[in-house]
Amino acid sequence: MALPSHKRTKILIFSVLLRIIFGLLFIYWFCEYFIYYITQIQCGWPALNREPEDGVEPVYAMVLADTHLLGSRNGDWMDKWRREWQMHRAFQTAMTLHSPELIFVLGDIFDEGKWCSEKEFEQYVERFHNLFKVPDNTKMYVVVGNHDIGFHYRITPHLMQRFEDKMEAPPVRLISVRGNHFVLINSMAMEGDGCSLCSRAVSQIDKIKDLLKCSSGSSLCKNKIKLERYSRPIIMQHYPLYRESDGICTEPDAAPLPQRNDLFEERWDCLSKESTDYLVESLHPRAAFGGHTHHSCVVRHSFVPTSSHKIEFVEYTVPSFSWRNRLEPKYYLMTITPEEVKVSKCGMPREWTMQVAAVLLMLALIVYMRYYTVSSNIISNKQLSGKKV
Repeated sequence: MALPSHKRTKILIFSVLLRIIFGLLFIYWFCEYFIYYITQIQCGWPALNREPEDGVEPVYAMVLADTHLLGSRNGDWMDKWRREWQMHRAFQTAMTLHSPELIFVLGDIFDEGKWCSEKEFEQYVERFHNLFKVPDNTKMYVVVGNHDIGFHYRITPHLMQRFEDKMEAPPVRLISVRGNHFVLINSMAMEGDGCSLCSRAVSQIDKIKDLLKCSSGSSLCKNKIKLERYSRPIIMQHYPLYRESDGICTEPDAAPLPQRNDLFEERWDCLSKESTDYLVESLHPRAAFGGHTHHSCVVRHSFVPTSSHKIEFVEYTVPSFSWRNRLEPKYYLMTITPEEVKVSKCGMPREWTMQVAAVLLMLALIVYMRYYTVSSNIISNKQLSGKKV
């Protein structure tokens, strides 16, 4: 027995609405969740060239920079919500896919840290830990950036102290994990003018220098504290080391031309040459990581402090992790042993990719609904005419 026409119409309307709702939910899920997995699953931990000595497990670390969480002064609430949601989803996806042991955040965590009040700063810190929440088996370390406390001559003891206390980020810090050593440095403390912040940082670097020297087997260090296992350290800071410009950067995601050839201002765009020489000659790094420029760069350094000694290492400038600063945010994954540092750079979806995907899926939904309603009407008409369907 055929259903009355008004009942068939109600069923059809309900079925159409249900399909539209599920279609819209799928589009939202795909563009706001699944697309992050599609992009980031293509990136994995870099492989080592050889097995670690003594069977020691490699250290797996993630490096990101320049999150620039907005405050109350810049950007509207919709922009703030959108960017923070994107970073949260991207970060949580990365944690799910990669499960790093260590995470380093290289400064400019807060966009308005140098201006905000105590209450705003407390809210900033809480938001950061909510957006970038890590499991108990992952350690996160941050270094301070100029947007967090200001450039050197704008820093007050209060601004420095509150960031140091709330984010556990002293001017200089040594982190050692299974024979791999990371020196975390406040770039603005490398001004070299003898200020209290700079003096404190230099004093700590000199202590780390002596510790590393003694641990490397120096005969002048009898009865002194040594590291359990020596390896050249990895520098982590906000500024890049000294370079004239980004003109030497050849990465596909380097600064765009002609901006790439703009000359850097020392102590503003990068460390000064004197501070760079001091850090390299003191620490003898095997790698260095920085941010600040929002763009990518890989520089192979070769320092020759004496005619019989050469210090070679690779410096990586980490692109911004925020869609406010670049169309395609990036982060680094590192596989580290005392003998090797291997890196891979992971991209996240471009905003236009998400927008195009949403438009195409909407068109597909419209075509499907058009086909479904036409088919349903044909079947309904055949039923009304008494024909077999």
